[in-house]
Amino acid sequence: MTWNFNNANNVFEEFYGDILNYGIPFDGTKALFNIGFTINNPSDNKIIVPFREWREDYAEAEWQWYLTGDPSAEKLGEIYGTVPKIWERMTDSAGDVRSNYGWQWKRNNQLEKVIEKLKTKPDTRQAVITVYDGKEMGWFYKYDTPCTTAIQFSIVNNKLNMCVTMRSNDLWFGFCNDQYCFSMLQKLIADRLSIELGSYYHFAHNLHLYERDWDRKNKFKETKIEGFLQQRANYFK
Repeated sequence: MTWNFNNANNVFEEFYGDILNYGIPFDGTKALFNIGFTINNPSDNKIIVPFREWREDYAEAEWQWYLTGDPSAEKLGEIYGTVPKIWERMTDSAGDVRSNYGWQWKRNNQLEKVIEKLKTKPDTRQAVITVYDGKEMGWFYKYDTPCTTAIQFSIVNNKLNMCVTMRSNDLWFGFCNDQYCFSMLQKLIADRLSIELGSYYHFAHNLHLYERDWDRKNKFKETKIEGFLQQRANYFK
């Protein structure tokens, strides 16, 4: 089944509930398999569900990090002001993050080659950026493994469509921040081609939530209610 959504926030709202209600236990998560959906307005990429408490400044920092093509976690620290712990755990002995998307799509000049293909042959089926490479599994991805396998671009009706294929996708952190960066990449390429944005199709073989995130919505409500009651109590003192 394929879903159509207006924006990324609608995707998060839908699948947060679906995973909790219908996901199957899988390696410390609840997961749905082979999920594909289209985002009709990829530039509408902000997650505004209150209980998610998504930070656009951090997503933008990741995007700026990817633009540098520098895989070092220190570079993200320079941009964001600190290196998030999740990236510290993924660095190799040189301090690099091999799953860094910008570094991956600049390997072998992939990004520029894709743009050139689309310029010279707008109906090409070869405008593909590969990220995860199974041939490198085991030795290259020792500390981290890219969640994305490939990103493909097609020009349809003079608009740039994008398809992202993921081997594994955590809805809470992975999807929220990745979709922001992918939509920014789509816009970057569309701007380079001087054409409009089209749709963004996203496919995840495994779309999941870790157990730590299953009750976030309820905990958020409880925190807000407690805060309100405390404010009220202080008011009537």
